[in-house]
Amino acid sequence: MAESTVSLWRGVRQGAARVDAATPAGRDRAVDALRAFAILGVVLGHWLVTALVADGGGAGLHTASPLRSMPWLAPVSWAFQTLAVFFLVGGHVATRGYTSARARGTTYGQWLRSRLSRLFKPVAAVLTLWTAASALLFLSGTDIDTIHTLAGLALSPLWFLLVFAALTAATPLLLRLNPLWPLAVVLHVDLLRFGLGAPAWLGWVNVAAGWLVPYTLGAAWTRGELERRRAGWILLTGGAAATAALVAWAGYPASMVGVPGAGISNLNPPTLAAVAFGLAQCGLALLLREPLRRAMRRPLAWAAVALLNLSAMTVFLWHQTALMATTATLLPTGRLPGLHTAPDHLGWVAARLAWLPLFTLALAVCWATFRTYEQGPRRPTGRRSRIVRSRPAARGRDVKEHHHA
Repeated sequence: MAESTVSLWRGVRQGAARVDAATPAGRDRAVDALRAFAILGVVLGHWLVTALVADGGGAGLHTASPLRSMPWLAPVSWAFQTLAVFFLVGGHVATRGYTSARARGTTYGQWLRSRLSRLFKPVAAVLTLWTAASALLFLSGTDIDTIHTLAGLALSPLWFLLVFAALTAATPLLLRLNPLWPLAVVLHVDLLRFGLGAPAWLGWVNVAAGWLVPYTLGAAWTRGELERRRAGWILLTGGAAATAALVAWAGYPASMVGVPGAGISNLNPPTLAAVAFGLAQCGLALLLREPLRRAMRRPLAWAAVALLNLSAMTVFLWHQTALMATTATLLPTGRLPGLHTAPDHLGWVAARLAWLPLFTLALAVCWATFRTYEQGPRRPTGRRSRIVRSRPAARGRDVKEHHHA
C-alpha cells in the first residue's frame, strides 16, 4: 500500500512538472489563479448557504438559507461572493484577447464566436439533462413546487453566462470606458429606488451596470492603469469603507448574497453596496497578483489551477446539480442533519461542512461525465490537443491560451 501511494504521488508530481514545463514563460499565471479562486468561492458559497429542506412528509423540498436564521453569519458571504473577481478577470482577458485578435487580423465576428462557443457549449448538456429530469419528475407525480425549486437552482448559474456574454459582445465598446460611468449609474438607480420611491423593476438596470464596473476595471488592467499597488489599495480601502457605511447607515443588508424572504437582496439585482464590496474585492485581487505569481511557480499548485481553469464552466454549471443530486438521492433514508433539515442552528453548519466531501465527489462525477462539452473529446496520442500543442523539441512545448471566463 505504501509503495503504491509513493508511486501515485510520484506520478502526480511528474504530471504537474509536465504541465509546468508546457506553460509559456510569458503567461500571467496570477490571472488563472484569480479565476480559479473565484470559481471555488462561488461553488463553496452556494454549498454552504443553500439548503434544500425536506417538507413535513419528506415528499418535497424547498430552499432555505442559514443566513436568514443566523444573520450574524453574513461574513461567510463576504468570503465566498467572488463574482466581482470573476468579472474583473473576464474583462481583462476579453479586452486583452480582442486587442491581440485585431492585431492578428481576426475579425470581430470570428473572435466573438470563439469566445462564446467556449461559454455556451457546456450549457447544452445542462439544459438537456434538466429538461428531461423535470419532465420525468412531473410524470412521476413530484410536487410542482419541488420541481420548480430544483430546476431553478440548477439553471440559476445561467444568468451569469447571459450577462457575461452580453458584456463580452460589447467588449469593443468597453475598451476605454471608465469604470466610474457604470458606477454612477448604479448610484443613481439606487437613489431613485430607495430614496425617491421609483419602481423596483428599475433595479434590474444594475444587472448590466453593476457588473460593468469590475469588467471595465479589467479593461483598465489591460491598459496598464492598475499596475501600481496604489490602485489596489485605493480600491480595497475605498470599497471596504463605502460598503461599511452603506450597511451601517443606509440600510443595505450585510449579506452579499440573496437571503430567501429578505426585503432587499444585494445581489438580485446588484445594489450599490454589492458593487462597492466588489471594488474592495478587486482591489485585494490586484494586490495579490505578485504573491500569486510566486506561488504559481510551484508545479503542483500551477497544475491544480490549470486543470480547474480548463473545466471552469463545467464546474460552475454543474455544482448546484451535484448538491441537489446528493440531497435527493439520500432523501429516502430520512431527514439527514445538514442535508434535509432546516438551517437554523450551528449544528446544521457543522453537519453541512461534513457533507462537502460528498458534494465534491458528486461534482467530480458530473465533471467526468460532461467535461467533453467544454474541453472536447480526448484525442489519440500524437494529435494536437486543445491544451498542449506540440512543437519541435528544440522549441519546446507550450500551453494553448484558454479564453473561457
